[in-house]
Amino acid sequence: MSSATPAGARELLGHRPFLFFLSSRSLSRFSSQIGAVAIGWQIYDLTGSAFDLGVVGLVQFLPTALLVFVAGHAADRFERKRVVQACQVAEALTALFLAGSTFAGTISEIQIFAATFVLGIAGAFESPATAALLPLIAPQGSLQRATAISSGAAQIATITGPALGGFAYAMMPSAPYAVMMVFWLFGALLTGGIGRLQQAPAKDGASVDLYAGVTFVRSNPAILGTISLDLFAVLFGGVTALLPIYARDILQTGPLGLGILRAAPAVGALLMTMLLARHTINRRVGMRMFQAVIVFGVATVVFALSQWMWLSALALAVLGAADTISVVIRFSLVQLATPDEMRGRVGAVNFLFINASNQLGQFESGVTAALLGAVPSAVLGGVATVAVALLWMKLFPTLRNVERLE
Repeated sequence: MSSATPAGARELLGHRPFLFFLSSRSLSRFSSQIGAVAIGWQIYDLTGSAFDLGVVGLVQFLPTALLVFVAGHAADRFERKRVVQACQVAEALTALFLAGSTFAGTISEIQIFAATFVLGIAGAFESPATAALLPLIAPQGSLQRATAISSGAAQIATITGPALGGFAYAMMPSAPYAVMMVFWLFGALLTGGIGRLQQAPAKDGASVDLYAGVTFVRSNPAILGTISLDLFAVLFGGVTALLPIYARDILQTGPLGLGILRAAPAVGALLMTMLLARHTINRRVGMRMFQAVIVFGVATVVFALSQWMWLSALALAVLGAADTISVVIRFSLVQLATPDEMRGRVGAVNFLFINASNQLGQFESGVTAALLGAVPSAVLGGVATVAVALLWMKLFPTLRNVERLE
């Protein structure tokens, strides 16, 4: 536990390394959200195939699964901000290729898949390096608040990025890729301006061990419990894939209603990050994380059974707020419990679990809905999430009894 006085939100935003980090990460997140809309729309426009839309997600996930250990090793072996910079430059060049090919009218679905794969590779390396940077940048005792502010900026990008991408695509199909290129290049410049960081060098034995992150996670009950709790909670509790069914067939609201439902979790998350940026969780943080997951599951059940649009949107907002509490505690706990020379590899394992839970969670929801129907599927997912949280409280008492983060 730190004896230093934690920096407030205003002091953090006035801390130059953190401000540069926050701006760079936000620009990367904006670019990713813009790209998700532009690439999806362009693929469907070219092929008219729903299967090809699914392939886009698979192509993005494969690099994470294939390169997780190499990416984590790179984040620990090399200067992290340089790893992030290299990824942002690679992403900018890929966006330039997409913009040029689209403008020239020579773009094909194979080229888009190839570009998406390259973006997935860059993202696989960028994410663990970025996550491992934050503890080096945040003033002592302020990681929880810094995480909340960073998560809030990401939620803003999640809410507004797709709208910006759609607007740019409507103006000119090549425009969103040009915006992405500019954002990533500025992000790389801001990353370079973070300044000199005291990154711990990897120890001799650990520096060559690609799988040290897995070994470390398995040997630390609190970290293993934290990461696996997120995996199973999102795996069972994800209802995102079912939102189009709810909007059209259950709530009967149409495309506008679908947009509101998709935005509701991010709005709830943004409001919670604003609260956590001012008031950190100082007591019983392990129990608070479990309680947040339980609220997430209950909100999922309320959404599943709701017949009213206002209640459905409110349940999704509560779901997003509860998830943010869990995310902030989980990220802070994992980073603080991990030695600096291991943070890249542990972060890569965590990133793989998060990606796997999101992708597999959507797949699980779709399969269950096809077999049982949308409402039973969502109810079952919410109940399973609560059950997992209660079971994990018994299996990981060390995690449940964590009192403070810093």
